[in-house]
Amino acid sequence: MTSSAPPGLRRLNAATAPAAAALLHEVCGSAAWGAAVIARRPYDRVDDLLAASDTAMAALTPADLREAMAGHPPIGRPTPGDPASAREQSGVAAADRSELLALNLAYQEAHGHVFLICATGATGAQMKAALRARLGNDEETEREIVRTELGKINRIRLGRLAETAQEDPS
Repeated sequence: MTSSAPPGLRRLNAATAPAAAALLHEVCGSAAWGAAVIARRPYDRVDDLLAASDTAMAALTPADLREAMAGHPPIGRPTPGDPASAREQSGVAAADRSELLALNLAYQEAHGHVFLICATGATGAQMKAALRARLGNDEETEREIVRTELGKINRIRLGRLAETAQEDPS
């Protein structure tokens, strides 16, 4: 590992396996994903960490994906007190929240899990359109879309983790 690695990446590399698992659990709720990312340490560059994340994401089983999704709040209802959740859903205007929640309920009824989308940078209108478009997907199609969206979320969160010298309270 080079000393030019960002502080959070150095912290992840130096952490014990349980401490690294706790850090990575904040990124993704899948234990299998976290274990796969931990197994490839140390990382010299953020790109190496992101590549490991992508590889781990591609290998997740349907059960692993359900475990990862369980940690995500519905679009339109960020987890109270969770700054990451609020930041990621900041594009949702108050006027969009009730319709997004109604669409979420329809989606959950159809698919058995929360609607998952990389909300960073997306507007409420874009998320509503994606929800409507994905409501009728079959299970396999939706599972692969969820895998892609989780991968995007993980990359954003890993980038933030890699650059942060210590746990960020905000």
